Amino acid sequence: MAERKHGVPAPPTETTVRSANWDGREFSGETHHRVLFQDVDMTEAIDHGSTFEECAFRNVRFNVSVHEDARFLTCTFSRCSFFDATFRGCKLTGSMFDGCTFGLLKVEGGDWSYVGLPGADLRGSAFHGTRLREADLTGARLEGAEVLRADLTGAWLREADLTKCDLRGSDLSTFDPTGVTFKGALIDAFQATVVAGALGFDVRA
Repeated sequence: MAERKHGVPAPPTETTVRSANWDGREFSGETHHRVLFQDVDMTEAIDHGSTFEECAFRNVRFNVSVHEDARFLTCTFSRCSFFDATFRGCKLTGSMFDGCTFGLLKVEGGDWSYVGLPGADLRGSAFHGTRLREADLTGARLEGAEVLRADLTGAWLREADLTKCDLRGSDLSTFDPTGVTFKGALIDAFQATVVAGALGFDVRA
């Protein structure tokens, strides 16, 4: 299990949903607190505004699922699959991902602050207008990903691979290029000035 930032332990769960078939299920406004979801199939599920707080998801399939205005607060995702999953306006503050797969993950807006994604393979994923403040992206693979208009203030990016990642419009004010691979990454003119300053250049008109 990957360690959360600052070694904070995962919240304990109190009830379990095991081997349930939620394939194609549509649900709205449900509330789950400290529930362990084990081997649950949520493929093509549609979730409108449900809340999962301090829950654990183990080997759960979120493939091609759509989540709108949902809340996954301080949750733990272990060995889950998110192929072609979509999160619109969702809040995942403080959640942790360990050993998950993310092919073609799409995140639109929402708040993913303090999320733990160390070592995550996010190649080809898209984060548009997402708040990623102090997210742990240490060693994450973001080659060819889209991280557009995202708030990356205080994000941990050491040893991350941003090769050919589209970062235009994202807040790079605290970006530390030390130890980060960013060959071919796409940024705008303002960001270029910010990065140049971080590299120690004296930028003048």
